[in-house]
Amino acid sequence: MVKLDFAKSNGLIPAIAQDYETGEVLMLAYINEEAWTETLRSGCATYWTRSRGRLWKKGESSGNIQEIREILVDCDGDAVIFKINQVGGAACHTGHRTCFFRKLEGGELIEVGEKVFDPEKVYQREH
Repeated sequence: MVKLDFAKSNGLIPAIAQDYETGEVLMLAYINEEAWTETLRSGCATYWTRSRGRLWKKGESSGNIQEIREILVDCDGDAVIFKINQVGGAACHTGHRTCFFRKLEGGELIEVGEKVFDPEKVYQREH
């Protein structure tokens, strides 16, 4: 199995989720060695949630899983890009397709992305 350099960043490395077909950046999360192993085993993106302190299979509560199509590893082995098929059309817990749905314009954040789903109807807990 490919070994990544988890030691450099206290056990976590950034993982960018990118739409396999369009190249759109959908989200940034972190993986530890256990999440990396599970992602490779299952074929679905699995991350380490810092706020909950546990593994998190993307889509486990929303159904919006991320099917791995390709993985890119940077030159230092301490960052990855998951090229994925985003099931359900949305990667962001806010209901937007991408977590990057706002842009800085004139010193303010302007929402530029539309919601794909209503998070109040999908999630049972607060984010």
